[in-house]
Amino acid sequence: MTTFTDNFNRGDGAPGANWVDSSGLWTIVSQQLSSGTAGGTIIIRAATAMATNDNSAQVAIAATGAVSHGVFCRANTGSGFTSGYLWRNDGTSWVLFSNVGSSFTSLGSFAGAAVAGDVAKITAVGSTITGYVNGVARVTVTNTAVTTGTGVGLRAESSNVLRFDDFAAADVTSGTTGDASLTATATLSASGLRSTSGDAALTATAVLTASGLRATTGDASLTATASLAASGVRGTAGDTALTATAALTAAGAVGRRLDTALAATAALTASGATGTASGGQIIITVGLHASGQVDGAVVRGTAHAAAGATPRAQRGDPRGPQAHRGEPTAPTARGGAQ
Repeated sequence: MTTFTDNFNRGDGAPGANWVDSSGLWTIVSQQLSSGTAGGTIIIRAATAMATNDNSAQVAIAATGAVSHGVFCRANTGSGFTSGYLWRNDGTSWVLFSNVGSSFTSLGSFAGAAVAGDVAKITAVGSTITGYVNGVARVTVTNTAVTTGTGVGLRAESSNVLRFDDFAAADVTSGTTGDASLTATATLSASGLRSTSGDAALTATAVLTASGLRATTGDASLTATASLAASGVRGTAGDTALTATAALTAAGAVGRRLDTALAATAALTASGATGTASGGQIIITVGLHASGQVDGAVVRGTAHAAAGATPRAQRGDPRGPQAHRGEPTAPTARGGAQ
């Protein structure tokens, strides 16, 4: 990429070896470039040619008047200005021109006279030609009249009212028309999926089936660890599938399925009395010696009342323990009967 700049901060006189004075007499006056006073249109071109056909040129207008003056790019590098693009002001408007064989064609315009301090700039990038004033694009066109040229410079009437300062030119990389232009690191396919072009391209690690289940494509794909039957019961698929630890009968009793199944320890009859299931019908009677000592407990008979029920006296059956002949009902503190 080639660049060229000149601020004209040197003594009065000829512009110097950095410039080719194609026509007329350009001079430096008070550290600014002057187009002289002879009248007529004159041209000056930078001695440094740009490296590519996509290039730009700009200049600050230090003093102005109602005469033609402007900046050109993508121009020929021979004698005169016979080919290229020109962005100039004539005191009433800015006009963008193509120049083919010294024949100028207006491509577009922007109303307004140039004022001191304006910065005029022109760029030619491919077929896009743009004229700027103070960094704002005022005319942009698509034009292929001039496709090659590495010359940059100024074209103006020879008039003592004109002064120029701070000239700059450079190649413009095709497709990037600003400092913040970006290049993509990945592209999208027609379906919107990111393709694999570019260092940052990504590939999917898992996909979903039509039903929304994650498929097994990619390292991060997941498989189900348990599934449910149509009835909502968890199936046995997967290492973490669960099986029931106990089953219930139709009556709601716990069955004997698997090691942790539970069996009933007692059953109740319709009246609430303890039934005969599982050995839960137990009555304990205690015998006493004549001295009041408690004898060994004897298990016999059956318990007829449900747990927590209060015994009730039946005919011929005392409400509570009764002393039998020669047998105390309960021990006293001294071993006697109460």
